[in-house]
Amino acid sequence: MSITKNDIKLIKSLNQKKFRHQEQLFLVEGVKGIREFLNSDFELYQLFATDAIFDVETTLISPKDLQRISALKTPNTGLAIFRIPKPKPVLESSLVLALDDVRDPGNLGTIIRLCDWFGIEKLICSLETVDCYNPKVVQATMGSLTRIQINYTNLERYLEHTKLETFGTFMDGNSIYSEALPQEGVIIMGNEANGISKKIERLISKKIGIPRFGDLKATESLNVATATAIVLSAFKGR
Repeated sequence: MSITKNDIKLIKSLNQKKFRHQEQLFLVEGVKGIREFLNSDFELYQLFATDAIFDVETTLISPKDLQRISALKTPNTGLAIFRIPKPKPVLESSLVLALDDVRDPGNLGTIIRLCDWFGIEKLICSLETVDCYNPKVVQATMGSLTRIQINYTNLERYLEHTKLETFGTFMDGNSIYSEALPQEGVIIMGNEANGISKKIERLISKKIGIPRFGDLKATESLNVATATAIVLSAFKGR
């Protein structure tokens, strides 16, 4: 078997959100990432590789063909297509992380990895947040996407109905190092440029912040993924 024109057309189309949702498929590249997904509950649709190193049916292709279909500058042996799973209902327990309009794929990918690291099993994303099946997000998660339940929803409506206490991150919020942080709740992180939106701010019960310790205090803000790491560490370190 070899790669066909229809295969190439499908793979190229899956770089766009519209076609990923239409086909209910997404791409995974690289040996480590592919193996993570093969060892998970995700269902494989098709696998292309330059070597027969996977224990599943594989379409062997040339390095030149892999270069043609890959979105990476330096493709790594294989590219796989997996099916997007049906969303599971959110069962609220422990800590939930919610994202209000996070747009950068690298940031979302890193945040998904942080959830995996800190044992946050549920991630709620506003409908405006970047698609978690964007190839750049998938690549940045390095397999952590297989272990985190991600739900896209109307965040305002979700927060209006949640029974958990809500925590929002703000520049003028109370220091996370002086607050009594619980083991259950919803932690909301905002947009890279604008922070948490006004419509979400009104639904937050406690405003928290990361204090600046430098003498000059000239830095305006932290990257949202960096801020997420600090906040999750504070909640989990209690």
